[in-house]
Amino acid sequence: MTSFRKIGVVGAGSMGSNMAMLFAEHDLEVSIFDVKAENIDSCLKMCDSQKSLKDRIKGFNGYGPFIESLGKDSDKLFLLSISHGKPVDVVLESLKPHLNKGDVIIDGGNEYYRDSERRMQGLGEHGIGYIGMGVSGGYQSARRGPSMSPGGDAKVVERVMPILERFAAKDAMGNPCVKYIGPGGPGHYAKMVHNGIEQSMMGVLNEAWEMLFKCLNGDLDEISRIFMKWNNEGELRGNFLVKIGSDICLCKKDKGPSHVLNDIQDKVVQDADNTEGTGVLTVMESAARHVSAPTIASSHYYRVASANRAERLQFFGLIGGEAAAKKQHVDDDDERVKVIEGIPMAVYCGFLCAFAQGMNLIARASKDEGWGVNIADCVKIWRAGCIVQSDEILDLILPVYGKDGGFMNLLLAESFAGELKKSIGSLKRTVANGLMWDTHIPAMSASLEYLKYCGGKHLPTQFMEAELDCFGAPRYDLKSEGSGEVKKGAHHYEWEPA
Repeated sequence: MTSFRKIGVVGAGSMGSNMAMLFAEHDLEVSIFDVKAENIDSCLKMCDSQKSLKDRIKGFNGYGPFIESLGKDSDKLFLLSISHGKPVDVVLESLKPHLNKGDVIIDGGNEYYRDSERRMQGLGEHGIGYIGMGVSGGYQSARRGPSMSPGGDAKVVERVMPILERFAAKDAMGNPCVKYIGPGGPGHYAKMVHNGIEQSMMGVLNEAWEMLFKCLNGDLDEISRIFMKWNNEGELRGNFLVKIGSDICLCKKDKGPSHVLNDIQDKVVQDADNTEGTGVLTVMESAARHVSAPTIASSHYYRVASANRAERLQFFGLIGGEAAAKKQHVDDDDERVKVIEGIPMAVYCGFLCAFAQGMNLIARASKDEGWGVNIADCVKIWRAGCIVQSDEILDLILPVYGKDGGFMNLLLAESFAGELKKSIGSLKRTVANGLMWDTHIPAMSASLEYLKYCGGKHLPTQFMEAELDCFGAPRYDLKSEGSGEVKKGAHHYEWEPA
């Protein structure tokens, strides 16, 4: 097995530069390439500012010298840290003339898994290994140690696993947060779903933040304290997003009295300007694979709608403020205490829904594609260096998949269902409060409805089925005929003559 001592990083943005520095700290000889000279200069300046990294990384903006720096007589290892889609194909076309059998390319971007599989096949025909690897944790974790989900040919991944394990984030037990996910595209698929879970958790927490903001009359310091308490104990213990939420609420400009958060415009644009595609891909995949994921979908659509602030203000003017919040503050102290006490369990319930939807999607895709993903491994790599890290929740989920790594529906695990049963009351009350105050609750309300209809003993969908039968004749089952499997019924009624 080749022992790689050098690595070529393509892309000197925030992720690529920080990963290059992490590689250098772990005794790899690092060359970094970017078409923009200013990106290379910025990366090298960061290195020079740190004594341990000075002169440890070589920068290039030409493919020839970049590849030559990796040597001619040994297999070469590359990491791509660039935008998904066409830019990856452009880079690969430029690299191909310089590649040899035995070289390995790791795509560490947020790539569509089908594109990863296409590239694996094309490069594999020439003996070149291609790994589709999700990298989580943002640029800070790229510097300190990220969570990673490599997928592709098992033998190719095995060649680089010692390096990945060396610089991966480590969980509380010291285990590296990197696991081989499976053949083909599941490495990028798992990261795609991770980002869908991430978006929905951010949506739920955002809604909780707004409710606290109204309850506490905009006291960000107090909200920070509450978030920190949530993160330190109870059901939201060890939650990355809650932790950074506390830090963000506390942050003040130049240590003055003004909070940075109060100056930020209320829009999220990365889902609407095509710089980030994993959210929309998760929504598309859940629909295509018939996995109900409303917490994920509603959070995504909320972000998309927020992006065009100009249109929002125009629509606000047209409807005369009818959708505007009517109750701006909570003045009654007893009411305030009750509301605040119920919010963390509502957040917990929403987070559980997000994980259930994401895990069920991975399980369905793995079954459909024949990947054989052990979902327990996904849980393990999300224990550190990762945006969806949530210690209490992952402690709950891991034993479920420890018994059966391909368990198809997390809602049917007794331990998990028990936590939902315990917290759904708080979610109901929090959603009701949100409706009363006209706060924004798309993810929480979607989570509540998800639990209601997924656990509904009697749904009104018999009426929908009857209407479908009336104009489309797809046939239906009778109440007297068993529990109702997912298959076409045997009965049709002639509601109206043709």
